[in-house]
Amino acid sequence: MNRLCFLLVLCLSVSGSLAQQAYYFPEVSGFDSDIPSPEAFLGYEIGSHHTRHDRIVAYFQELAERSDRASFQQIGETHEHRIQMILTITHPRHHGRLEEIRQQHLNWCNLDQDVKQSSEVPILVHLGYNVHGNEPSGSEAAMLTAYYLVAGQGEEADQFRDEAVVFIDPVINPDGRDRHTHWANMHKGAPMVSDPIDREHNEVWPGGRTNHFWFDLNRDWILLVHPELQNKLQWYHRWLPNVTTDFHEMGTNSSHFFEPMKVNGSKDPIMPDENVTVLNERFAGYFSEALDDIGSLYFTKEVFDGTYPGYGSSYPDLQGGLGLLFEQASSRGHLQLTETGRELTFGFTIRNQLTSSLATLRAAVNEKSLLQNYQRDFFASALTNAKKDPVKFYVFGDAYDHSRNRAFLHLLLQHQVEVYTLESDVNLDGKTFAKTSSWAVPTEQLQYRMVQTMFETYEEYHDSVFYDASAWSLANSYGLAYAASSRPVSTGERLTPEMIATPDPAPFEQSEYAYIMEWEDYYAPAALYAMQREGVVVHSAFQPFKIADKEFGYGSLMIPVQTQSFQSQTVYQILKKVAARFPVRFHTLTSGYSQQGVDLGSRWLQPLDQPRALMLVGEGVRGYEAGEVWHLLDTRMQMPITKVDMTDVRRIRWTDYNVVVLVSGYYRLDKQVLEELKEWVSDGGTLITIREASAWAIRERLVREKLIEEEQDSTPVVRKPYVLANEISGAQQLGGAIFNVDLDLTHPLAFGYHASSLPTYKSSTIYLEPSKSAFNTVAQYQDKPHVDGFISDENLNLLKNSAAVLVSQVGNGRVVLFADNPNFRGTWYGTNRLFLNALFLGSKIRVPD
Repeated sequence: MNRLCFLLVLCLSVSGSLAQQAYYFPEVSGFDSDIPSPEAFLGYEIGSHHTRHDRIVAYFQELAERSDRASFQQIGETHEHRIQMILTITHPRHHGRLEEIRQQHLNWCNLDQDVKQSSEVPILVHLGYNVHGNEPSGSEAAMLTAYYLVAGQGEEADQFRDEAVVFIDPVINPDGRDRHTHWANMHKGAPMVSDPIDREHNEVWPGGRTNHFWFDLNRDWILLVHPELQNKLQWYHRWLPNVTTDFHEMGTNSSHFFEPMKVNGSKDPIMPDENVTVLNERFAGYFSEALDDIGSLYFTKEVFDGTYPGYGSSYPDLQGGLGLLFEQASSRGHLQLTETGRELTFGFTIRNQLTSSLATLRAAVNEKSLLQNYQRDFFASALTNAKKDPVKFYVFGDAYDHSRNRAFLHLLLQHQVEVYTLESDVNLDGKTFAKTSSWAVPTEQLQYRMVQTMFETYEEYHDSVFYDASAWSLANSYGLAYAASSRPVSTGERLTPEMIATPDPAPFEQSEYAYIMEWEDYYAPAALYAMQREGVVVHSAFQPFKIADKEFGYGSLMIPVQTQSFQSQTVYQILKKVAARFPVRFHTLTSGYSQQGVDLGSRWLQPLDQPRALMLVGEGVRGYEAGEVWHLLDTRMQMPITKVDMTDVRRIRWTDYNVVVLVSGYYRLDKQVLEELKEWVSDGGTLITIREASAWAIRERLVREKLIEEEQDSTPVVRKPYVLANEISGAQQLGGAIFNVDLDLTHPLAFGYHASSLPTYKSSTIYLEPSKSAFNTVAQYQDKPHVDGFISDENLNLLKNSAAVLVSQVGNGRVVLFADNPNFRGTWYGTNRLFLNALFLGSKIRVPD
């Protein structure tokens, strides 16, 4: 009986496996029986269950162990210590000379005339999946693609292995994928439930889309804030693949998208026209034919655009490769009913992604010569265009904040941009760039288009609707002074990563009187918190002064020795430990008598409270912004913040905290909680609000500030074609652009800044009216504020001279209102300080009525 049962199960298993292969691979002649299929390895049919990340990794390791056609490489770890990996698949004879192939390919890209003809080098194809964790069909398709390439039998599988080196990254966002996988499997019914309102299809906040810190990794290719993309890009630049795919999912009631995209929004895009008119069009023929064969519907040239260069489908275009976006309708679980009455299965979504994967390989192999010559011509045209460019160098640097300098330099080097030291000081556009704190980037280099991306700004666009940001000039996001030079600049050494390593701590002597720590460095707030956590009492200077022949600006920290609860030796050891952790500078003083300005015993040097911060999170709160606050404090400032879910808000004991952060969201606080929050602020708390939360605070009358709202237009409505409705209304959205504000450098929120003009990022249509108080408008948009990106004339008129940052006194407390997000995508180093100053110095702000 047992034997009969076993044979029956075996037969059913084989039958099911054959049925699956027929569904996913209808034209494949067979597979190597020594190589386990995903189903055989996992123990369930692909599409019947969501596969955990560790099981995907294990399957790829199994393929590498079983076959000489595959090799497994770990390229890093995520925040949650999940493996990042690449499976390389090609013919065994190529595996033995992969390093030789890599060098030949790079030499061809680098215009080395002595290399072999490109026809002798295999085409390099990188298949990347699942950058959004709750778009899981791609990773399942990755396993099937790998199985086909390793075990597939037949002429086409042989051709792929013979003429290509295929790199598969099955899960770009392992942390987010596992979050969603657990949800989908935990709520799967038997039988399956297709009702869209079922819990399986509706994840709780924050969902699986994002990584550990709730960031969208598909925006991080150029920003490189997180290890997932830092590790990925380090691998990517070692190979510069000819083709890179980016597999996504979209709404359940959509179909399937592949490129060409919507026309790029920039009026003068930096990509060669051939990228769209030749490569994308050529590949589209392969995709349409493959999807037509299995009866799948699709669309192209709609919705999506490649204007922002930081996507997985746009960054490869900046390296002479072809980046390809695929968007598949999502089952958001295992089975979901669509608006047409059709049930969309997880398996169907996987099949479309698999079909597009194999079509990509088919196109890449058949168009090998086109792709290779295009990539070579791409870098050749970069040098040609650079020679024509009137800008020959960009010079940049901050004389006060070397940590921001190092962060930006590190970013440039990660993108393979050539950077040089200066031989002497440079004067450009009325700015002096000191050779000790400034660097030069020549435009004439292979990464010319990346230099454009980092420094150029734009005012004109041929489109007014953007899928994402319309501005990204990263020199502005780091808040660095920079200028373009049309003449040669005297440069020194080419920068290497070792040259920008964090310097050794600056030595300082023990004092029996006091120490001063400068406040300009980006990590000064982190050093302050580290001291406070050790119990050190720290004072902040609300007036500048000069002492011991050294000038100290607003915000400088004073650490008195004799008033501490420690012995002077202990204070010294704590400060030395802090200086070893953070690149800050301490000065030893033996007297508090100043040469200019206030003395150290002045009331203008005020003791600071250690921040005890809380942030509301959960349903209704914008996860991206909450994650940006969490990431900033956790990874850079090394400061904890309590994250309280909206469902637990009644449990908060407000007096346990002295700072509360509200990012954008819909705060439906009941009357009792709202009154408790108001009372807490009035009793001395600091409430920090960002974007929509600032509008909420005004509408709930927590503060006496006002919004600037568009006046009603009384002119008659002019009829317009219905088909233009989305374009016209979309033009009034502010997807993301950069504008200058004017800072009050004497205000505590601006301590550490030296230039009153500061670029900020705006991605909402919330406009704050300047305060009625003469002292409360910390930052105000300039009369001609535009720096980079698209904004409609209507929105620009509302923005001009509006407030960017307000502080509103409420009893003994205050509300700090940001019109915009100072922590956008973890890369706005230039405005982070405004937010951090609100955290650390906000409690000391007092404004007379």
